[in-house]
Amino acid sequence: MALATSPEQPAPVRQVANAIAGWIDRLGAIWVEGQVAQLNKRPGLQTVFMTLRDSVADISIPVTASRTLVDSMNPPLVEGASVLIHARPTFYANRGSLSLQAREIRMVGLGELLAQVERRRQLLAAEGLFDPALKRRLPFLPRRVGLVTAPGSAAERDVLDNARRRWPAVEFTVAHATMQGPRAAGEVMEALARLDRDDEVEVVVIARGGGSVEDLLPFSDEGLLRAVAKARTPVVAAIGHEPDQPLLDLVADVRASTPTDAAKLVVPDVAAEAHGVAAARERLRSLVHATLAREQAGLDSLRSRPALADPRTLVDRRVDELAALRERARRCLGHQLDRAADDIGHQRARARALSPLATLERGYAVLQDADGHVVTSVTATRAGAAVSVRVADGRIHADVTSTHQEPDA
Repeated sequence: MALATSPEQPAPVRQVANAIAGWIDRLGAIWVEGQVAQLNKRPGLQTVFMTLRDSVADISIPVTASRTLVDSMNPPLVEGASVLIHARPTFYANRGSLSLQAREIRMVGLGELLAQVERRRQLLAAEGLFDPALKRRLPFLPRRVGLVTAPGSAAERDVLDNARRRWPAVEFTVAHATMQGPRAAGEVMEALARLDRDDEVEVVVIARGGGSVEDLLPFSDEGLLRAVAKARTPVVAAIGHEPDQPLLDLVADVRASTPTDAAKLVVPDVAAEAHGVAAARERLRSLVHATLAREQAGLDSLRSRPALADPRTLVDRRVDELAALRERARRCLGHQLDRAADDIGHQRARARALSPLATLERGYAVLQDADGHVVTSVTATRAGAAVSVRVADGRIHADVTSTHQEPDA
């Protein structure tokens, strides 16, 4: 009910603000559809502030929601998402501002599709379908490459032309399939199965040009993802452009940012490989030359040594050493012999000094009777007895004619 006011009886601001708040409260909770233009999560606050913008007109309205409600959303609420909000209009009289207090938030349209894709990603990730350990390495030079793409598409031309430009001998088996719409996932699975059964195909490329999020949704199909995971042949995903990331990129063995990039990944560049081979040969040649030069320098150094330059110097040096040793041995032996001769002479002189012959040589003699007994007294013999006299150089046989005893004996 309108306020009764006049210039004489104006309504105060508080009354007008309270009246507006009352009128808005009578609206109750309503469902509002729009796009999240701004999202502000202030630290320490349990309230999230956002701006809901009309998808057609340039009109927006503030929205508040509890942090618990926003954090529980899967996928997380982000700016630009299309949402359906069940909220109660609230007018804050103190600030004179209108806002919506959200009680429930749902993704709609594209946002709902992205939410489904996110839930599927989380489910398959929990199963381990995206595990890096399951990724297979691509062959260095495949004999034949399988290609799944739309007939006559730019993606097909990009892959074939760039691959053949890089490696002219590469061969392709192309399996055409619808790459957009409700039949795309099924046809791509059939084409992948045909190529996977071909033993000559060593790698499969699934290629499609860029497009909207809705156009790329078939490449997040769960059946297609499981088919790629079960394939025996390594799979390269080349869907869209760099920002586009369907779930096929996560399950494929290799992700290519574009179809052109896929051609670079599956075959090497013949020019780059030839340059690499030439560079490797040059490095090997340099290493061999350096090794030979080093060994030749070592050999020259060994040959320049006196022992190898004139090996006879070793013999000559040894001959001199041998002569010196022989002379030294001769001197040592001569000294030892001289000392031994001196010792023998001394011993002989001592023996001769003690020998009875030395006494005999001085003029003494030994008188023996016929029995060989030494006669030491005149009483031991008689006149007429036969005796022998032992002198220094022999014996004298004689007969005793007489004996005479000295008085003082």
